[in-house]
Amino acid sequence: MKKGLRILIVEDDAMIGMHLAEVLEEMGHEVCAVEATEADAVAAAERCMPDLMIVDAWLRNGSGISAVESICRSRPVPHVFVSGDAASVKAILPTAVVVEKPFREEVLARVIQRVIDGMATP
Repeated sequence: MKKGLRILIVEDDAMIGMHLAEVLEEMGHEVCAVEATEADAVAAAERCMPDLMIVDAWLRNGSGISAVESICRSRPVPHVFVSGDAASVKAILPTAVVVEKPFREEVLARVIQRVIDGMATP
């Protein structure tokens, strides 16, 4: 990866959100926000214009999937879903990129690279 990305994390488990932020910053990225609800995620995406979103599919307050759909209506943003139940996410969004929780840092780094490469214009 050439330069760090501005990343929005949507995760309702504070410990996982903090850990993800640390891991991403160690990878050289800037975490522009960590949000726990669907509404806050949509507002943060508008405010910080992320290059990438890492989104928990199932939030206690709303849906990460719905948040991504709302955000991408106004501006397509590459995203990776994280979930303890990847099969359910794939059932709803067959083309989604999903990382099963718990995950290793190398897996996350590889998936981020794949998503960003996929968004690059030829």
